[in-house]
Amino acid sequence: MSRRYDSRTTIFSPEGRLYQVEYAMEAIGHAGTCLGILASDGILLAAERRTTNKLLDEVSYSEKIYKLHDDMATSVAGITSDANVLINELRLIAQRYLLTYQEPMPCEQLVSTLCDIKQAYTQFGGKRPFGVSLLYMGWDKHYGYQLYQSDPSGNYSGWKATCIGNNSAAAVSMLKQEFKEEGLGLSEAKRLAIRVLSKTLDMTKLTCEKVEIAVLSRVDDKTKITILANEEVTELIKEFEAKEEENKKAEEKKKQPSK
Repeated sequence: MSRRYDSRTTIFSPEGRLYQVEYAMEAIGHAGTCLGILASDGILLAAERRTTNKLLDEVSYSEKIYKLHDDMATSVAGITSDANVLINELRLIAQRYLLTYQEPMPCEQLVSTLCDIKQAYTQFGGKRPFGVSLLYMGWDKHYGYQLYQSDPSGNYSGWKATCIGNNSAAAVSMLKQEFKEEGLGLSEAKRLAIRVLSKTLDMTKLTCEKVEIAVLSRVDDKTKITILANEEVTELIKEFEAKEEENKKAEEKKKQPSK
């Protein structure tokens, strides 16, 4: 029955569904994992890096974290070519605002403007939804640190911690359990990100080549966006593995019968 409706972006099914939007969401579910954590002293974005082709002259990874302007960055999950179009549009919107008003664009206004464009692609014939979800981290003078997520339908929402892409449901479940209501510091957020990724990514061992982590913080009244070096990511992974080993030994000790 659905076949009558799923080929057209603009036609609702009798159940009130737009199948093309749902298919776009499904495409994101198979993409690399991206998670964001809002800390008390900054924001963290972590993304799974997937090797595009082992036969390339140099091992190449698809870029997952992009800087939009001085106060904002984003991470993407989905079709990379669609993401490139949206990233360019975001940068243009931000630069037009800066040129017009001589101040950085507020985070939510930038997200909302792009979502208006994404929503239009679900409403007009001859177009298809963008097969990409985005996580945005940013700072502005109105609301401070902010973390947003947007999807192909044009919906967006603010989060304390969230995840998109492959195994996102399991990652969000872990974040719900581990995120503290009083907030986390950036150092705790880094450790939490490594812990969640190690449990949810489809790989036997987490390495710095497979993970890209970026943090946004304020230093001397200026926003600083930093992508963590491989050495720092390796240290975080080693710290996590050492703690896991320690917990494992403690569990085995508890199971041993007392004499």
